[in-house]
Amino acid sequence: MRSDANIAGPMTDPVPGPRTESTGADVSRETPPPMDDTPIGRAAQLAVEALGRAGEGLPRPEQTRVIVVANQKGGVGKTTTTVNLAASLALHGARVLVIDLDPQGNASTALGIDHHAEVPSIYDVLVESRPLSEVVQPVPDVEGLFCAPATIDLAGAEIELVSLVARESRLERAIQAYEQPLDYILIDCPPSLGLLTVNALVAGQEVLIPIQCEYYALEGLGQLLRNVDLVRGHLNPTLHVSTILLTMYDGRTRLASQVADEVRSHFGEEVLRTSIPRSVRISEAPSYGQTVLTYDPGSSGALSYLEAAREIALRGVGVNYDPAQAHIGAQNDPSMVEGIQ
Repeated sequence: MRSDANIAGPMTDPVPGPRTESTGADVSRETPPPMDDTPIGRAAQLAVEALGRAGEGLPRPEQTRVIVVANQKGGVGKTTTTVNLAASLALHGARVLVIDLDPQGNASTALGIDHHAEVPSIYDVLVESRPLSEVVQPVPDVEGLFCAPATIDLAGAEIELVSLVARESRLERAIQAYEQPLDYILIDCPPSLGLLTVNALVAGQEVLIPIQCEYYALEGLGQLLRNVDLVRGHLNPTLHVSTILLTMYDGRTRLASQVADEVRSHFGEEVLRTSIPRSVRISEAPSYGQTVLTYDPGSSGALSYLEAAREIALRGVGVNYDPAQAHIGAQNDPSMVEGIQ
């Protein structure tokens, strides 16, 4: 049975600064009037709203949703999307596991998880048949979020898996044997279509494809979609592309809107209405071993990932996402784009 203990998560306390509950003659100085007409004022107001919304909780799926984040094109935001969506879902009250299948281990780094060579990792699960429960670690900053880290050993797993029995389904069997209750499992894939990615596709039910709003955005996607079809036809009949997420959106450029329109015309309802802006804060957060949700909760990137997570969660239980209810417009507001900060 699932616990509701972490619906609020660790971020329900308001952002640092003057508090509205101050009393006495200092109230007028400690609680300045709203500053909606300035970028800083808007960001502060959005941060407070986002932290409140993160604690609201979302409807939980009836069974664990296993989502594969894949795109063989590098630099599109796979790892960034994986860790920030996972943190957003956890802050909304879900129990979330991130499985890092990229030998670079960037998802592990971003979540503040130690992943040097001696650490038990997803390599041991795939190649040595170690139970997944023995390698999963809790993420320090976000309650309800867990990570199965990747180490450099994973770089050789592609070759070692070739000779193993049931090489395509070893991750699936490990997940099925994992007994802890989870709402979501997000699998961060390497930028290739080898055996590691195939293991993820066999283990998952849904595929989430991040697409950057830049030139050549759709290049190479055909091969990924063909691989998804092959896996669905031969190994995993439940697999489907459920979500397309537009990343690196810059509302100041015509190219970004043109790419977004092209992606929406190709994929239709699979494309989330929320897009992720180009953001310095998103790029900075991993160097501090954090997601952008804890590094800078008021940034446009954090707000957008919170809203994208809400949209994914509502879609999963068949509830129509209403953008009119969203308080987050940073991704479409050029003044909130952080690419030049």
